Amino acid sequence: MINAIQTIGAALSTVKDVASTSSASSAQSILGGAATAGKTQSFAEVMGNMATEMTNSLKQSEVSSIQGIRGEANTREVIDSVMNAEQSLQTAIAIRDKVVSAYLEIARMPI
Repeated sequence: MINAIQTIGAALSTVKDVASTSSASSAQSILGGAATAGKTQSFAEVMGNMATEMTNSLKQSEVSSIQGIRGEANTREVIDSVMNAEQSLQTAIAIRDKVVSAYLEIARMPI
């Protein structure tokens, strides 16, 4: 499933490495960075960047979970990583739901 998400993110924009941050702050940094640099980003680029960051967060969570199972990472690091991944996933699901809702509302409009 993670590979499918990564494929979607790669199709929307080029893949870039981003430090693991919360989804809310990463969205602000993406949008804020575009505004301060004077560079405009398309909706597809913003969504692609967010999908890439979410995928990276999920992968980091898997890595830290495996390290925790092996005893190579402390419990706090594992919990922080899993909570960050959960927040990213919940944000992605909420955005997906809003996009689907907007599409359905547009589809119901009379022509």
